[in-house]
Amino acid sequence: MTTKPTIKLVQGDITEQHADAIVNAANSSLLGGGGVDGAIHRKGGPEILDACRDLRASQYGRGLPTGQAVATTAGRLHADHVIHTVGPVWTEEEDRSELLVSCYRESLRVAAELGAHSVVFPAISTGIYGWPMDDGARLALRTVHEEARLPVAEVRFVLFDEGAYDCFELALAELERPSS
Repeated sequence: MTTKPTIKLVQGDITEQHADAIVNAANSSLLGGGGVDGAIHRKGGPEILDACRDLRASQYGRGLPTGQAVATTAGRLHADHVIHTVGPVWTEEEDRSELLVSCYRESLRVAAELGAHSVVFPAISTGIYGWPMDDGARLALRTVHEEARLPVAEVRFVLFDEGAYDCFELALAELERPSS
């Protein structure tokens, strides 16, 4: 029997979290940006940017592909690692759900390889990338519920505002509801 991680929801600032790994909703350049990405780079300090530059100079010369994940130091954050993942931009014309699911799946894979027990996620792609929060919450929680394996024992979703928290709370209640 596989042990599932504990899933927790927190409203607040992801850069204030204490965890083994914090997931960054990065852009493909890995060189910082706005939203969660900018906040993590600012709070984590130059060590994260230096590690990202090293990744760009070695295996990710064209940037990190959408749906993939890679780890760096966490710099000055209260974590051992930052796992960078590039979410898809939402569009009505094309279903990119599998790419969003891949962000969570690949981040969990990297976390497990690192031996992380606690992993903190933002709501990937739901900010400037325009993914509808309710759908993003449903996909995120379902993926973590289905994919997370030991050593990952706790997954926290840190939601910036009350609206995002409410969407995730509703999606988590749906996920945990016994099927009839």
